[in-house]
Amino acid sequence: MEGLRKTLTGKAEVLESLAGHPAVKAILAWNAEALADAKFDRGELTLTIAADLIRPAAATVQAAGYNFFEDVTAVDWFPSTPRFQLSYHILSHLYKERIRLRVLLDGDAPSVESITSLWPAANFYEREVFDLFGISFAGHPNLRRIMMPDDWQGHPLRKDYPVEGYH
Repeated sequence: MEGLRKTLTGKAEVLESLAGHPAVKAILAWNAEALADAKFDRGELTLTIAADLIRPAAATVQAAGYNFFEDVTAVDWFPSTPRFQLSYHILSHLYKERIRLRVLLDGDAPSVESITSLWPAANFYEREVFDLFGISFAGHPNLRRIMMPDDWQGHPLRKDYPVEGYH
């Protein structure tokens, strides 16, 4: 219990120190529970968002002035739990800065809502993550392989993928 109290206190202190930041302010005003963590390191802000709230969180930062979607990529932390991390990089021309929205997903059937309705440029990035990591994007307009052949087995950037492929 003491460790949990320290974690929550640490989160509160970090959020308090970043409360004036436009992205943090917008997320906290919309839904404080959506923000699992916030970290400002080396001039970059990373906001950890609850997986089931990524689309509305992205819409919230978009409305707050973060107008340019750069990319989304994934990391496989196998054998750690949660296994996958999605990182959305978003730029604000107004504030002249970028933020990272981070989502953590379990490894069994990783899935998150698509943001292509907000930023059409996310289309091909989400397809790439789906193809290479096997993370599904609910509501994606055309979620299918983009790099590997349609009949390819598995997802080559997963850490448990065999080095020579499946035979």
